[in-house]
Amino acid sequence: MTATTAQIAAILGDGLKVTTGYGEMLVRDIPAEKFGHMPYPNMNHPAFCLGHLTLYPNRALSMLDRSDCVIDLPGYEELFEGGVPCVEQDGRYPEKDELIERYLERHRMVEKALSEVDEDVFVRENPIEGRLKEMFPTVGSAVNFLLNNHQMMHLGQVSAWRRVMGLPAVM
Repeated sequence: MTATTAQIAAILGDGLKVTTGYGEMLVRDIPAEKFGHMPYPNMNHPAFCLGHLTLYPNRALSMLDRSDCVIDLPGYEELFEGGVPCVEQDGRYPEKDELIERYLERHRMVEKALSEVDEDVFVRENPIEGRLKEMFPTVGSAVNFLLNNHQMMHLGQVSAWRRVMGLPAVM
């Protein structure tokens, strides 16, 4: 039996919905003034993690041939691109409400767009050269990683940050 494009989209969308919902639960009760606090050196704070994760829906949308849904996120690449160091909030990061709004809006846009992906897109060769292509050779596997696994890696950082800050588990 072969999965249809609609079935693949639903599978990816189900995971994305749960993952994004978990992200929302993790950050909602964090005081805004603590959102960019680094309790230990080299520990990514929620502002950095959410900003970083907000970059990837646009990349997934481009891979899914849905560039019409991509929006410009001025300043986000410079602040949140992989390899950019996380620092204590000194005014450089957007405020908590903006970060949460962007994070949710971008991920919900991908969730909606998944149902409108053309038949052959998920099985196409991953267009991103390098390590990501080696690990995830198709668009479907790369998009699944970006929307779910990659998110959960960084949301785990937020969960650990919460515990260090004395906040309870959300689940």
